[in-house]
Amino acid sequence: MDMISFGSVFLELVFGHVRELPGPGEEVFTDEFALSCGGAVTSATAAAAAGVRAGLCTVLGDDFGSQVVTEHCATAGVELSPSARVARAATGITAVLNFDGDRGFVTHMPPRGEDEQPETDRWREVLRASRPAWCYLHAGPGVPAFLREARRLGCKIVLDISLGDERDDRGTIIECVALADIFVPNGEELLRLTGTAAIGAAVAAAAAWGTQLVVKRGAAGALVAGTDGSVTEVSAGVSAVTVRDLTGAGDTFAGAMIAGLLGGAPLADAVVAANAAGSQAVGHLGAVGEIGGPGMIAGLAPRPVDVGKVAAALAAGCRRRVTEQGR
Repeated sequence: MDMISFGSVFLELVFGHVRELPGPGEEVFTDEFALSCGGAVTSATAAAAAGVRAGLCTVLGDDFGSQVVTEHCATAGVELSPSARVARAATGITAVLNFDGDRGFVTHMPPRGEDEQPETDRWREVLRASRPAWCYLHAGPGVPAFLREARRLGCKIVLDISLGDERDDRGTIIECVALADIFVPNGEELLRLTGTAAIGAAVAAAAAWGTQLVVKRGAAGALVAGTDGSVTEVSAGVSAVTVRDLTGAGDTFAGAMIAGLLGGAPLADAVVAANAAGSQAVGHLGAVGEIGGPGMIAGLAPRPVDVGKVAAALAAGCRRRVTEQGR
């Protein structure tokens, strides 16, 4: 397999631009809405769109979100053989609110089964079985051991982070960065991680970690910083688009960049392709684009609800509560 994206996936409920966020008891309206999916599937989708053999390593369950991701991967040409299947809800649910030129998220993650092995342990099993040329994932607990295994097997690594990750365990993130081949934060993520106030100082501080750095800068393109201290601005590939939703643009950038590298392009040229893919991504709602319109998912048939069984379950729950209160 050319590349595998490792991590969680999400069913996205994406609301277009709102003038302000609602206060307690308030309601706001938006003209745009889309259902999409995101997370680890986003980079794999971008790589597959560029013609490489891309896989997704995640956990899929028996929930509607997993059904959406599965159907999307079938359409996008993303291989699911590295993913695990479980008999529970597995996909995160994210409400995306676009406002003030950015977006915010409210997310629910289903609890893991007590008998399930840690995901990073299973990722290592997938590594040994699949031996992808490139891996894409985010830094976090348990990831350093995975990265050491990847390096031992000769797999190259593109590492990312999310805004706020630096608050949890900065030391683990930096350890992960030092084990990666390319680190792809955006500008704000790098500033927070390095504790600096200017991007030049942040790039200089990150150089000490010894890893090739690609800093995503949105409409300004990207900075490519070598381990030798060289810094190249890459703005080619960026196109003027109406920004509708920034969700997934960074993951799309990474997937397209990996595809370029797999095609033999130098890093700076691969970043040009990544800039183009990122520009296209912000022009639609959702990390992988709109899957279905409001109230429907194109091509998907949600499992029917047995109203009788639901009513019986609710009644049983009420009886249990009454019995417990009477004790």
